[in-house]
Amino acid sequence: MNQDDTTALIRRYLDAFNAKDSDAMLACLSDEVIHDINQGDREIGKEKFRWFNARMSRHYDEELGDIEIMVNASGSRAAAEFTVRGSYLATDEGLPEATGQRYSLPGGIFFEIDDGEGGAEITRVTTTYNLNDWVAQVKAG
Repeated sequence: MNQDDTTALIRRYLDAFNAKDSDAMLACLSDEVIHDINQGDREIGKEKFRWFNARMSRHYDEELGDIEIMVNASGSRAAAEFTVRGSYLATDEGLPEATGQRYSLPGGIFFEIDDGEGGAEITRVTTTYNLNDWVAQVKAG
């Protein structure tokens, strides 16, 4: 594993996100991936990640732009900073009512990467964005 391989892995993951290709995203993950949900729980396992993606796609239509990927010297950790642009499609539990509101806000993902049986794979995904900013944009319509 090296910086170039890790950068390519993170790029594949983010490109799959933008293509709304959950299977391609999952192919980048270890079976026991740790998923730290923004201001939420920690979930472990590829199957839970699959369910999370399905729930998100019901409520949100998002694309990441302005992507910058940063990788440490060993390729074992990476971060991606981006602007998430989206539409709020269906009301998500505990959040304001959805009426198709558009939003745009900065966000980031931190990754851990390990060498797996088939090559490098993502073992942790930690997403962060300002939920208060998102709520304010959605409430403003």
